[in-house]
Amino acid sequence: MANVQLTQTELQAILNYTVALAREAGLLILEGSAKIRSSGAADVKKNSVDLVTEYDVAVERLVKDRLSEKYPDFKFIGEESFAAGSRPELTDEPTFCVDPIDGTTNFIHGFPYACISLGLIYLKRPVLGVIYNPFLNQLYSAILGGGAYLEQASLPAIRLPLANPPRPLPSLSQALIGIEWGSDRSLEMVEKKGESFKRLAGDPATGVVKGKMAHSLRSLGSAALNYALVAQGGLDIYWEIGTWPWDICAGVIIAQEAGCFVAGGRDAPLDNDVNERVLWGRKHFVIRKIGDTETEKGVDAQKRLIKEFYETVEDFEPK
Repeated sequence: MANVQLTQTELQAILNYTVALAREAGLLILEGSAKIRSSGAADVKKNSVDLVTEYDVAVERLVKDRLSEKYPDFKFIGEESFAAGSRPELTDEPTFCVDPIDGTTNFIHGFPYACISLGLIYLKRPVLGVIYNPFLNQLYSAILGGGAYLEQASLPAIRLPLANPPRPLPSLSQALIGIEWGSDRSLEMVEKKGESFKRLAGDPATGVVKGKMAHSLRSLGSAALNYALVAQGGLDIYWEIGTWPWDICAGVIIAQEAGCFVAGGRDAPLDNDVNERVLWGRKHFVIRKIGDTETEKGVDAQKRLIKEFYETVEDFEPK
């Protein structure tokens, strides 16, 4: 059992602190993006990569230093510290889980979908999440049992999902689906993902086997923001293979608090329980809150569509 006990009041206080910290980190992200865009070096690609690494490390250092000073008994998992060789096992202790810049390709190009993703794991499950996109000044946040919210510019916070009551989703053919190519562009990975995307988008009447003819597919380039968009209701579904805990930790609790159903891979139980195995599983799926109909409860529709989705796409192991 954890030595530190977190009450709802304490979670709210941590949320207030991490929201302010995320906004501070957002200024550093904007500074880095501007520096990349103004770089006139001959080797633009090399300089961009160097600057991304510099600002990834700088943002994580800022966040880690602030959190360790404020919460010295909490543990920390970060993308950059993992890349440096540290892969701590989850315990029951409160553990911050941070991706300093999620959407680094977007960050390089100035495509305004990059964010800091700051989550808190307690008893091996996400209990707090803050996702801040400084380019659009959009901040998503949630704590366990407290609902999920979106703050835009100076407007009052809005509870998620935005549609109230939530819309039904009868079939995958009516879904807007978030997908990503990811960083692994090996032949095997591209072929399996490409086949999956073809089935999701393709028209079965024209010969696309298992074709679902979804409304469309979208690639935001940020796992955290994909989760946020599903929580908001702008995306109906997001699926990806190859993500890590810091990519999805904050998004998971924001989505769950917005009524979404979160799942692991094809064979994972459909229980909406994002435990240690799911966090490290690298196969993730989330579907938005669905309204009840006269014939089907929303949660039953979520489970039905998850099963149908996994019967449609290819399954494979990430590298």
